[in-house]
Amino acid sequence: MARIFIVGSGVVGSATGKGFLRAEHEVTFVDVARPRLDHLRSQGLDAHEVLDLRGEPDAFIFLTLPTPSMGHGYDLSAFKDGTAAVGRALADTTAAHVVVVRSTVPPGTAENVVKPLLEKESGRTAGEDFTLASNPEFLRAASAVEDFRHPWMTVIASRSARTRERLADLLAPFGGETRLFTDPAEAEFVKCAHNIYNATKISFWNEMWLVSRSLGLDLDPIAQTVARSAEASYNPDYGIRGGSPYGGVCLPKDTRGFLGLAEAIGVDMPLLEAVVKVNDLLAEESAPDVDELTVGAA
Repeated sequence: MARIFIVGSGVVGSATGKGFLRAEHEVTFVDVARPRLDHLRSQGLDAHEVLDLRGEPDAFIFLTLPTPSMGHGYDLSAFKDGTAAVGRALADTTAAHVVVVRSTVPPGTAENVVKPLLEKESGRTAGEDFTLASNPEFLRAASAVEDFRHPWMTVIASRSARTRERLADLLAPFGGETRLFTDPAEAEFVKCAHNIYNATKISFWNEMWLVSRSLGLDLDPIAQTVARSAEASYNPDYGIRGGSPYGGVCLPKDTRGFLGLAEAIGVDMPLLEAVVKVNDLLAEESAPDVDELTVGAA
């Protein structure tokens, strides 16, 4: 049984903590919002406003703090406040705790924001007095508890091999594929790219819907067919090697040709325009001996 603290007990924190409780670990929830604490306590859960590590054994401290967007950027103010509070709690303990960044944050946050804050507030040194890890969540708000209990992917990153091993052992009973990284920024990048890829796919089909509507076509059977016919939909290795533009005959021809069709019927396709623009940029930078077998030739 592991000792676990959940710092930030909203949707992600609550689902994470409750998942660990069902696995019979000892869990304490921490949050600054009184209504949230009252709700957790009404469920018989151990919930506190302040993290207190005095007398505690080695523990996992999960940072599940809010990181909302603010314009074109992340608002890390609440995240930093919560992290600083963890640092102050670390000052009162001699146990070897593992601080785990589970919030969605820009790549580099664990080592460039969390680490210096913890060291400053605790007076202790990362890698010696405590260790740092990244374990991004892949939870959907409507099914967060079930998603935690039955993950399809678990991503863990830490400079410490022992910390990677301990986190992997803690999370292994829940199942799912595990991917390990040595640089926390890699795990943070995975989560950002994961969400952005999903958003891009939704916008792609919405853009196609605009065109199909203008042409009087029903997009649903078209999209369902393309989901089976397009290799990018069913082959996880297709098109994921960065640094090479798509080539061949069909992809350049049809991306540009479809833009002409959309223009003729008065439909803007900013996403497809961006696809062509990015490819043109990569084509300018790429070496002349690009292997077309790896760049999606049709």
